[in-house]
Amino acid sequence: MITISEARQTNEMIREENLDVRTITMGINILDCADESVEKFCAKIYDRITKKAERLVKTGDEIAMEFGVPVVNKRISVTPVSIAASACACENYVEVAKTLDKAAKEVGVDFIGGFSALVQKGESAADKKLIDSIAEALSSTDIVCSSVNLGASRSGIDMDAVRRMGEVVKETAYLTRESDSLGCAKLVVFCNAVEDNPFMAGAFHGTGERDCAINVGVSGPGVVKRALEEVRGADFETLCETVKKTAFKITRVGQLVAREASQRLGVPFGIIDLSLAPTPTVGDSVAEILQEMGLEYAGAPGTTAALAILNDNVKKGGVMASSYVGGLSGAFIPVSEDHGMIQSVEAGALTLDKLEAMTCVCSVGLDMIAIPGDTPAETISGIIADEMAIGMINNKTTAVRIIPVFGKKAGESVTFGGLLGYAPVMPVSKFSCAAFINRGGRIPAPIHSFKN
Repeated sequence: MITISEARQTNEMIREENLDVRTITMGINILDCADESVEKFCAKIYDRITKKAERLVKTGDEIAMEFGVPVVNKRISVTPVSIAASACACENYVEVAKTLDKAAKEVGVDFIGGFSALVQKGESAADKKLIDSIAEALSSTDIVCSSVNLGASRSGIDMDAVRRMGEVVKETAYLTRESDSLGCAKLVVFCNAVEDNPFMAGAFHGTGERDCAINVGVSGPGVVKRALEEVRGADFETLCETVKKTAFKITRVGQLVAREASQRLGVPFGIIDLSLAPTPTVGDSVAEILQEMGLEYAGAPGTTAALAILNDNVKKGGVMASSYVGGLSGAFIPVSEDHGMIQSVEAGALTLDKLEAMTCVCSVGLDMIAIPGDTPAETISGIIADEMAIGMINNKTTAVRIIPVFGKKAGESVTFGGLLGYAPVMPVSKFSCAAFINRGGRIPAPIHSFKN
């Protein structure tokens, strides 16, 4: 139970330190909607989503009102479409994406994820069909999110899919060029993707999950920063203990909301994802936490070590507060969504190379990074390949959500709005990796993957 003392502390964190429940995400299994007719398949999906999630938004709003905890987003994730739609006799899955968009709007959620494929060991015909549909699907829908898992520690990296996804990112950027290539903000590629992630754009409902589940993502970078202000200059042991204790309190809030949502909706509780997901708001920044630890800017020497401390102790504190901590859980470093990260890039302290180093120890990877619109597809594939290799070798989830902004050059900036914020367009290497990317085939799993 939450004690009176914890309740008072929670109220202060909400009022002064930007604590929020970032999302209540309902995962929905659509495998039994399968049908050879795409029309019938889409009709079944629409019916399933609108019935299962009809009370999701209302319930989230009621909980926020009653408990005084902001619930910023209500979202849906579905079984990867390439699996669920594999029986459909159709040329592409664009109509499926439009159905997801329509159903999600009908129930009033902010985003729906699961226009996804899992191709870490190679593509099926359905996987290829989905990947070829992504650019058109994201340009013709508003709140559909897409993800593709390209690698895994146990199976290696599908480099044919890596090469293709570089092209898909470019296609998506072009087709959504009128909105500063915003479609790419709804597209992410993974290594070691998890099945219960409530955060977009990478959420999908895994095949090992129940028919329906409630997963909650809690975020509170401002809370952690405020706590560290109280121990400024203290040793590392004190710093680590402070982060752990703060993460414990944040997770308790998520546990309360998740259990309540699960009970009211009659849907099993899945996991709490304790990810310090920043927003463009001042005081709600992961980069500002790193600065509070003693760095002039994020990107200064010591940044990777500081991020490792933060990520590890967030997890340690979270697992003490809930038996079901899952998803990604840790610290996100999306450039456009983090006020401090933006400042660090503008100051010249944070580069793409340093961000890549930081992804070795953060929760995910290269996230919401704007790059010049004329960046070659092979270069984007090379960036993706590097990030997939980090995930594969280190047995961790890594991801790339990168936006080649059509018509923009390095040094310019782009505004996405809302939680997506704005971003300086960051330069990328001018040296080619085309011959490497065009080899094709699969990078085998590393030696440490043989654990049986």
